[in-house]
Amino acid sequence: MSILRCEKLVKKYGRRTVVNGASISVETGEIVGLLGPNGAGKTTIFSMILGLVIPTSGAIYIDDREITHIPVYKRALEGITYLAQEVSVFNGLTVWENLELVLENLKIPKDKRGKIIDELLYEFGIHHLKNQKAVNLSGGEKRRLELARMMTLKPKFILLDEPFSGIDPLTVKDIRRMMLKLKRMNIGIIVTDHSVQEIEKIVDRLYVIHKG
Repeated sequence: MSILRCEKLVKKYGRRTVVNGASISVETGEIVGLLGPNGAGKTTIFSMILGLVIPTSGAIYIDDREITHIPVYKRALEGITYLAQEVSVFNGLTVWENLELVLENLKIPKDKRGKIIDELLYEFGIHHLKNQKAVNLSGGEKRRLELARMMTLKPKFILLDEPFSGIDPLTVKDIRRMMLKLKRMNIGIIVTDHSVQEIEKIVDRLYVIHKG
């Protein structure tokens, strides 16, 4: 078991305090919710965990190792990944090519890529779409492709930023199923939302943030 924890995170921009003493944690194999209205500081907390924003004070740890000031790419190597609210697949490539491009960038030998891609596409239920252009996929299928692509990085923790926002009910159910699958794969998930209705159905624990 591994644990990602944030202790008393503060972020100030001039005189404005965006996050004021936030402490949250997530273990591998657990889904934790971060609930709050727009502008409450959820995205800033995610940005600090990812290394995109440096906290004014406070600390971030994986187990007992502090990672507060290490760069973004090293945090990715530590197993922290991020799925944005906006879908970010390569629309001009096929499903297969989307994964192959990542494996190529990871310097995975060409003769080993096929097996990895096959396994991930079967795991996320989109192997039958492997030759389809990503632009032609449904919203839920694109999310499955994003997660399959993310799994090439072998993450320990995934940050999901408002995954239920602006999508149809069928895709909402699909995303919930995928989150439970990731939990069974022993991945820790922090998920943000501004609506308790969807998030409470899936999380093990819930943090509520209001004005930082």
